[in-house]
Amino acid sequence: MDDQHLTKVVLLACGSFNPITNMHLRMFELARDHLEDTGQYRVVKGIISPVGDAYKKKGLIEARHRLEMARLSTDSSDWITVDPWESLQPEWVETAKVVRHYYKEMLEAEQNTDDVDTVKYAKKRRIEENHFGASSHQKKDGLQLMFLCGADVLESFGVPNLWKREDIDEIVGRYGMVCITRSGSDPHKFIHQSDKLWQYRQNIHVVREWVTNEISATQVRRSLRRGRSVRYLLPDGVVHYIQEHALYSAESEQRNAGVVLAPIQKNTEVS
Repeated sequence: MDDQHLTKVVLLACGSFNPITNMHLRMFELARDHLEDTGQYRVVKGIISPVGDAYKKKGLIEARHRLEMARLSTDSSDWITVDPWESLQPEWVETAKVVRHYYKEMLEAEQNTDDVDTVKYAKKRRIEENHFGASSHQKKDGLQLMFLCGADVLESFGVPNLWKREDIDEIVGRYGMVCITRSGSDPHKFIHQSDKLWQYRQNIHVVREWVTNEISATQVRRSLRRGRSVRYLLPDGVVHYIQEHALYSAESEQRNAGVVLAPIQKNTEVS
């Protein structure tokens, strides 16, 4: 199929990346393969957006370190990048707002590089908006931003006060998402049990990872605290950075201990 008939997709992964692991990077490759195999999409970019320090998650080290490790991990990729915007915000930013921010940036960048004349571009945009609905962010201007996550994030939609219902509407309903399975998880079952996710099931791409990879940042930090090797679980550059800066200790794991996670605190206050 001619590329001009494919919807261009940017994949956005948000999270702590504390530290970033090979599995985080693998998710992008799996998502790209899956989407392009449908014959409907061409994945043009991947964005890693580490959360800011104000998230207040237990054991979360400084954003400057998590950013640099993410940058080191993507040095060899020609399509996955790291963006510091979210991590530099003084207060925690809802994921829906982060997705909205990058979608706006994506459209602006596309408009600045578009070689189609202005009249034709405006007409094309009006036609697509009428076809897909003014509130839809899918396929508008031939571009789509999709939220990329693991099954644990999908299932976290069911945790009380962690997500606002309207944010789930926006992320899944307007933009769409790609969810990578993990051993022991069943995203299809969770979607079936959730009326909200069932409503948007056509916007959720569930990708099964047949090569089981159970690397988790929590397990990596535990190994580092105990002086165990984490080589081949993380990119070499990240391992060296952790060693050079003596990151992840018993002390760092107690950071934010006893502090209520920012989204739960905020959403509880609102309710």
